[in-house]
This record gives sequence, C-alpha cells and structure tokens, in this order.
Amino acid sequence: MTLQEILSNEELRRHEFPVVSEKIYLAHAGVCPLPRRVVDAIKNYSDACMKGDQELVIPDGLFRDTRVAAAQLLQAKPEEIALIGPTSLALSFIAAGVKLRRGENVVVYFDDYPSNVYPWMALADRGVQVRFLNIRELGKIRSSDVIGQIDESTKLVALASSHFLSGYRIDLEKIGKALHDRGILFCVDAIQTLGAFPTTVKNVDFLAADSHKWLLGPCAGGLMYVQKEAQARLKPTTQGWHNIRCPNYSAQEEIVYRDDARRYEAGTANILGIVGLKASLDLVLELGIDTISQELWRKRSWIVPALREKGYQVLNAEALQQDASGCITFTKPDTDMAAIYSQLLSANIITSLRSDRTGKQYLRLSPHFYNTDQELSRTLDLL
Repeated sequence: MTLQEILSNEELRRHEFPVVSEKIYLAHAGVCPLPRRVVDAIKNYSDACMKGDQELVIPDGLFRDTRVAAAQLLQAKPEEIALIGPTSLALSFIAAGVKLRRGENVVVYFDDYPSNVYPWMALADRGVQVRFLNIRELGKIRSSDVIGQIDESTKLVALASSHFLSGYRIDLEKIGKALHDRGILFCVDAIQTLGAFPTTVKNVDFLAADSHKWLLGPCAGGLMYVQKEAQARLKPTTQGWHNIRCPNYSAQEEIVYRDDARRYEAGTANILGIVGLKASLDLVLELGIDTISQELWRKRSWIVPALREKGYQVLNAEALQQDASGCITFTKPDTDMAAIYSQLLSANIITSLRSDRTGKQYLRLSPHFYNTDQELSRTLDLL
C-alpha cells in the first residue's frame, strides 16, 4: 500500500482508517484514532489470549521484531531499544537513572510539555540544578539558544523534538553534535515527530516516545532509546525478574543486569500495547517516513496561508520546511476560540483546543497523511 493509493482510493482509505467514515480527524498531536490493521493485530492477539496463557500466544518474534522496526525508524540498533511507555514513564526513568552529582546542572525548556519538565525538576531534591532556557518566541529553540545557555557544569540537556503548541521542530543533529562536542548528554522527547518526520538518533543519547500520536498506535505502547555507550551512564531505577539475571526465576546473590536496553524493562511487558506498536511501526515503515513528512509539509504549505487570509495568527507561520512539524496552531484577537472549537466539533471535525501560559487560547490542527485536501478545505470553509 502506498500513500498515493490511500489518497486516491476512498474505499481503501475508509477501510484502513475507519474514523474517516464519521469524522474529519485533525488532532493527531493529541491522541490518534487507531488504523484498522493496528486494531486487528491487537484483536487477534487478545482473541488468542481467551484460550490460554497470554505469554504462550505472543506472536513469534514480537519483541525482537518490534525492536528491529523501531531501530529502523530511528536509525538505531535493536539492542538500544527498550519497550517502555508512556513517554512520561520513560523520561522519568532517564531523569532518575542518569548519573548526576550535586552542583551539576541540567538544562530544559519550562514551556515544554510537562512530561519533559517535571522529571527534571524533581532532580532538585538531589542537589542538581535545573536551569530553564530563555527563549524569545514560544517553542522556537535554536542551537545558538542552547549553546549560549550552558556552562562547564551542564551535564545534560532535555528537549522535545518539536514543540507541542508552536509546532517548531528543533535541529536534533546540530544541537546534539554541539552538545556532544562539549561532553553533554542529550535527551529527546520525540512524541511529536516520531511517525511524522525523520527522527534519527545520530547525536542523541536518550529518547522517549509513545505511539498514541503520530505513530498511530495505542496509548502506552511506547519505546525508549538508550545509546549503547550511554547505557553505562544510565542506571536502571526499577528491578524485576526480566531485567536482572535470575535463572529458573530464582533470585541471585548478585544483581546482574542485561547487557542491552532490556535492562530498563523490569517486569512483564505491556504485550497488548507492543502488539499495537509493532503494527503501527510496520505501517509507517511501509509508507516511508520521508513520504509521510513530505505530505505533511505539502498540507501545511497551503493551510497556513489560507488561515492567515482569514485573519488568523498562526504560530511558527514563517517556518522553513526543516523547522515545521505537523502542528498548525492559530488564534484570532477578540475571538472565542473555544466556541469555534465547539462549532467544529458539532460538525464532526476534531481539533485541539490549547492555551499558553498566559491563558491565551488557540486551536491546533494536526492532520495526518491520510487526511484529504477535501477534508481540510471543508474545515477551512467552516473557519
């Protein structure tokens, strides 16, 4: 199946993405509806679970193949992938496990999504300094902003690959290289780009992303990436039968962790979530992440001007292709954005209503590759 086939064959599109029969769904930066193949994979496994031991009916090679697919999408190695979701849990594992000493500092962005703020703030209890980036424009973090605000005591920088509100996409490779040149670890919350735009880990030490947004997978069916060399610097913070050597399920006198990213998977896996994650990864890989990202850029390139012609103020409106994500967030002075959100909802058009720190309201459109131009034109007409 190709993207062109999906967009040119309405019968196929409705079959693969049943939500389009009832709604214009433009909220993938929030929580996605599941494609049919993901639901079928979960259903087939759950049906098998009715007949016996849930672990004995796991699809052959599920964990291995899921790690391989995730590694392919990230351009990583399978042994660097831990099957952990949601994103908040994985980021908390990283923040709690990284080796930091009193007086050292981590740098984060206070107006990031809270999942990538609170785990780092909690380090203050250990004497670690938490510094917040000073950014002029909401979510627009450039490499110069990061480099200009670190010092010799900075040991880690934690950022999102794309801001959840402004939609600004950071330069992972440039920022990561600059940090690595200075011996600073780089942690990335990739939930707003994984499945939508190329998100590689060439210069990333740690990464977390759940599948329930752009990957089109189930909630809490996520992954955590830990670069092989960085695994020695990230202590597992949970212990169980799975991540520690215990032959015949017998505890040993010495704790010996697995020698790959499975060291962070303490106990029984979220098998239903991983089944769905595998199916969603396969879908994205089948269509091609470059093809998906080009389609999202094509949509954005005409939606943003159309919104501005209607008098809306669009965040990150002048973004170049490399700076733009799938989020299109906008507002209008003296306009009740909540009322517009409700009017769209009553027309079965699903968007996201969001606010910034000051309480200013915005609408956020986050269409995916399978949304048609006709659906988007209908939305713009109502706006």
